[in-house]
Parts: sequence; C-alpha cells; structure tokens
Amino acid sequence: MVCGTEKMTKRKGAATMKGNPLTLLGEELKPGMKAPDFVVQGTDLKDARLSDFKGKIKLIASVPSLDTPVCEMEIKRFNQEAAGISKGAVILFISMDLPFAQNRFCGGAGIQNVKTFSDHREADFGVKYGVVIEELRLLSRAIFLVDQKEELRYVEYVKEVSAHPNYEAALKALKGIG
Repeated sequence: MVCGTEKMTKRKGAATMKGNPLTLLGEELKPGMKAPDFVVQGTDLKDARLSDFKGKIKLIASVPSLDTPVCEMEIKRFNQEAAGISKGAVILFISMDLPFAQNRFCGGAGIQNVKTFSDHREADFGVKYGVVIEELRLLSRAIFLVDQKEELRYVEYVKEVSAHPNYEAALKALKGIG
C-alpha cells in the first residue's frame, strides 16, 4: 500500500491485467501539462530526480517489472533506439524493482543506452504520474515524453498492463522534438 492513499485520486478500471480491472493512484497527466518533479533511486542507491536531467528531452517509460517478458522486450527495444537519438535526449525506465535487481537485469541483458530507476521506496514518481497500481503496488505501463522546458509532449497510459506501448508513436514524438 502507498502511504496517504485515503485522500488520493483513485482511477478505478484505468488499467487492466489480463482483462481484470485495476485501480491507478494519482491524477492522469496530459500533454501540455508541466511534468512533475519526482524522486527515485538509481542502481547506485542514490536519489535521482527529473530535474537532474534539466535541459534534456526525456522519454520516461513506466513498467511493472523489468524481469518480465513484455518489459524485457520494451527495454531492449528502447535501448536499441537510444543509440540513434540526439545527445540532448535521454531514456529513463522506472519500475518498483529494487535497484539491485535492475542492475543485475541490465548487466545480463546488455542494457547500456537507457537509465533505470527504482520507485520502490516512496512511489513518488508513480503517484505523481498516476501509474501506481493500487492492488499490486507495481507501476502500470506508460510512456511520458518531457521536453527541455519540462512540458509533457506525449503521454500514453497502456490500458492492458501486459500489452506493449505504441513504440512508433512515442519514437515519432521523440524525434519531433529533437
């Protein structure tokens, strides 16, 4: 459970897992809104914030767990695409996985072009971006594209958590900013 959820926005049925409805905690973000700053932990266990990447284009992928088939395919796809993006852009993956598990997974899978972060401690990112699955305390699958001025330019909340995001639309939006 996430602390303080009594007063938090709950979006019942905002996502599904294998067709079963799930409740997402937090407000749904939309393009044009200012991207909320957040605190997550890196694989080095140090705090990281969105503001640490100020002035860069940020593609943020929210996933339930890196060590699942769809998440693994997603991070590998974006890792491959990251090699060809502008130096002024960064791809961030955020999950509830512990930093140790993220580090092990990335090392074993050859993930070097994207940065992974854990929201396990406070679910700060998850709540601010409306992706915490109340029933599971995992993050739902979503893509957020934040420009250099911290404005959300593209948002996709993937309805079925076990489905892939729209890679082509996210990458087109990313290339459209850079």
